[in-house]
Amino acid sequence: MQIETIIPDVEERDEIHRIIYDELAQGEFKKSSKEKYLKIIDSLILKGAKGIILGCTEIPLLINQNDVSLPIFDTTRIHAAAGFEFATK
Repeated sequence: MQIETIIPDVEERDEIHRIIYDELAQGEFKKSSKEKYLKIIDSLILKGAKGIILGCTEIPLLINQNDVSLPIFDTTRIHAAAGFEFATK
């Protein structure tokens, strides 16, 4: 099975980064920012995405599985589970 990575366009990535650094990392959670993230996710779905990777520790503070129709992959949870499994072997 081959996996293709679909990434947001440059403007969308700039907005993702702005929200992470200027808002989420500062403890600010805006409804408008969540809506922007969901719009970007919808754009990825239209491009053929079959799952969404939340590839920054702050993103799950804004987006969760209940917000998205496709599977999401919260890398914070994935890393924590792997670390726990490794530590308890």
